[in-house]
Amino acid sequence: MNNPPYWKDPDRGLTLYLGDCRDVLPNLPEQPTACVTDPPYGETAADWDRWPDGWVDAVGAVLPPSASLWCFGSARMFLEHAADFTGWRLAQEALWVKRNGSGPGSRDRLIKVHEWAYHWYRGRWTELHHVWERERTTANKGTVRKASRAAAHQRDGRATTWQDDGTRQPRSVTYVVEAPSVRLRKRHQDEKPLAVVMPLVRECTPPGGLVVDPMAGSGTVLEAAALLGVRAVAIERDEKSCEEIVRRLSALTLPAA
Repeated sequence: MNNPPYWKDPDRGLTLYLGDCRDVLPNLPEQPTACVTDPPYGETAADWDRWPDGWVDAVGAVLPPSASLWCFGSARMFLEHAADFTGWRLAQEALWVKRNGSGPGSRDRLIKVHEWAYHWYRGRWTELHHVWERERTTANKGTVRKASRAAAHQRDGRATTWQDDGTRQPRSVTYVVEAPSVRLRKRHQDEKPLAVVMPLVRECTPPGGLVVDPMAGSGTVLEAAALLGVRAVAIERDEKSCEEIVRRLSALTLPAA
């Protein structure tokens, strides 16, 4: 059964559906080319914090083999649901270090001040889209360097020499380090900061592509896509959250071109 959009902004290429992603995904009118999402981790007693069984398969069924899946979670979550990612390969992980972590109520555990985002893929690594915003350093610009790994260990078969252009790939920790948690004006119980989500949307969505978020929550992926000029489709099963997402996106002012 086709599910009409709950809200749509054709000018910015944004679409929001109300419903369960496992029901909505098979009926999307266009195939997504990337996925960035933040599922419930299933680690609290909250009613909303329940892992939706089968969501990974539902996403995999609509993504092409060359697509990436960036998924937020904890190590515990990924270990408990490892079987759900059968057929996917783990590529890399980014670590979000929070300025504020879990409360000091527990006396027998560390105060948690981090969350993971894991990058999964199924096809050939060289066919995936990758665009990290590189960090600039001019110290060795123009220097011809030799790759540190032996040719036999070069995973992608590239040449072992390269010319330093004064930029570096961001590090997995420092790239999103100390992005503050969303506290005041929080729109969802587990809302991720825009500064953490935007790099992932940029990294995996090819030009002209469509990124999907099957569990939209507060709509951060939609806002990140709008700011990056990327088309996006999101799905959220809670109508109050959908109402908040529409208010958030309707009030968004894009920067001047």
